[in-house]
Amino acid sequence: MTTGSIGIQFQLRRGQSPQGLDYQVLQIQLTDSIVGPDELGAIALPKGIDTRIGVILDGRAPIWLYGYLIHELHPTAWVACHDPRLGGVVVATHVKGVQVGEVIPLLPDGDRLHPALMVVGPPDSGKSVFSHRLFQTLLANYPNIYLQRANWDGEGNYTLELPPDQDPEVFKAANKGGLTERFFPYHANSILALRRQKDLTIVDVGGMVQPEKQPILEACTHYLIISSRREEVERWHEFCRDRGNLTPVAVIHSTLEECEVIHQEHPVLEVTCGPWIRGNACPVPDLVLAEIQKLLPSTSQSNC
Repeated sequence: MTTGSIGIQFQLRRGQSPQGLDYQVLQIQLTDSIVGPDELGAIALPKGIDTRIGVILDGRAPIWLYGYLIHELHPTAWVACHDPRLGGVVVATHVKGVQVGEVIPLLPDGDRLHPALMVVGPPDSGKSVFSHRLFQTLLANYPNIYLQRANWDGEGNYTLELPPDQDPEVFKAANKGGLTERFFPYHANSILALRRQKDLTIVDVGGMVQPEKQPILEACTHYLIISSRREEVERWHEFCRDRGNLTPVAVIHSTLEECEVIHQEHPVLEVTCGPWIRGNACPVPDLVLAEIQKLLPSTSQSNC
């Protein structure tokens, strides 16, 4: 069942955890690329929500929409938010046996691990901008994908989607972290969990060749190099292909000039293109996009 306001749609389905806990999943679907808070007044939740069992909210949506839905679903037994890296995280409950902070496992669609594409290359090559542009380009036709930022520099989609008058460096500085022993193992586990749920996981892993990233190599299947320095490309091939046994998808030589030059298509696609700058990113070249689409199942578009 699907219902909702003009830009916000919902789909309700039933499920059961491996432990036998019944739940409902309220899937959020944004039919417009941009939705505003003024649409909250027009939201109509699907009929048939069973208040006797819990509800798991799922889907990409603004935090204010999640806050509104958690409030509206207060009469249900419990409410959780789905983090595909973890499961359904319970944020409110009225029943014994389900606790706030508990993670409800969701059964994946089969046991298959889907591909994970590492985006690698030296600093200041446009990795984060390219990853975001690729994610947004694919999302229109392949909604079941995910972009995992496996770096501690504080940069994320939110910094790349800020209005032009906002300085992303301020936000990056406020959210910057540091390398710990648990950092890359945590992200490796997250990537494996995402690969069970998503058709493709894109991983932005930062600009340094580091042995600490071995868990990420083991969790991924493919890699794409984007580099502003040609002499660095072979180091990343050695790290990802030779040490990690990952499959190369493409090499992008990034430039500040507006251009797109195809150097070779085999054995690995190699292009020069750019710029990859926040607010002025070039489109993902068609040949690069086609190579990445080969990683996606042909049925992915049927959900959009």
